[in-house]
Amino acid sequence: MKPAAFSYHRPSSLEEALEQLAHSGENVKVIAGGQSLGPMMNMRLATPSDLVDLNDLTELAYIRDAGDALEIGALTRHHQIEESAVVKSRCPLLAQAAQTIGHYAIRQRGTLGGSLAHADPAAQLALVAVTLGAQIKVVSIRGQRTIPASEFFLSVMATALEPDEIILSVRFPAATPDEGASFQLFNRRHGDFAIVAVAITVALQAGRAARLRVGIAGTGPVPVAYDAVARLFSGRVADAGWIDELAQAVRGAVAPEDDGRIPAEFRREITATLVKRAIQSAIGRAEGQA
Repeated sequence: MKPAAFSYHRPSSLEEALEQLAHSGENVKVIAGGQSLGPMMNMRLATPSDLVDLNDLTELAYIRDAGDALEIGALTRHHQIEESAVVKSRCPLLAQAAQTIGHYAIRQRGTLGGSLAHADPAAQLALVAVTLGAQIKVVSIRGQRTIPASEFFLSVMATALEPDEIILSVRFPAATPDEGASFQLFNRRHGDFAIVAVAITVALQAGRAARLRVGIAGTGPVPVAYDAVARLFSGRVADAGWIDELAQAVRGAVAPEDDGRIPAEFRREITATLVKRAIQSAIGRAEGQA
């Protein structure tokens, strides 16, 4: 199929882009990499009246070390995140997640902002943003605001973005020297969206889990950070029994629905398996930092 008719705009500045969004009505869409929106338009799952192409706004493609955080521009491509030495060092969970996105061509074109704005419930970068408690800066002609990742994703492919807003940048907290991270997913074929994905970070102090983060995607309409579960397991000795108990606790906390193709119980079992693998990997990396 081909997309429905639309008006195409390619602004040369951020100000021009915001003006275009403000005057195009509620059925306007922004495009950058097009790896999510393009297929939806071809299948007419999305039929925007206006399409605003941001690819000339190269000032929105950057990775900056901000001390206790990394600030990444919305037009930064997946492969740039995957390959960045700064990201690998300062926020390794994000680099690991970017490596698992789709195929080579998708990583070359897809952008951080596009992935978050599309809000697929199994998207890798959305899960990392929620797990780490990232801050998402958005802008319109009315001004800027910052939205916590935990409040940004509302439902399947629905976000807190207003029709005239675009994502400017995302601020991810930097990893501490004693922290290990692991991103794990399960899918049917390489490049497919995950049936379940798990993001975990853990810091070790004298063999105990000093700080623990656990995020899950694919088991509900939005990615979820299981902070309450993580708090229960923080401060304890991170041994084999602790790992098994954590995996079962997360398994019990997720609430997937049967969708006719994948039973909820299967997702729960996959969740427990991936949590176990992820925490074992994260602990190994944390020990390697010591």
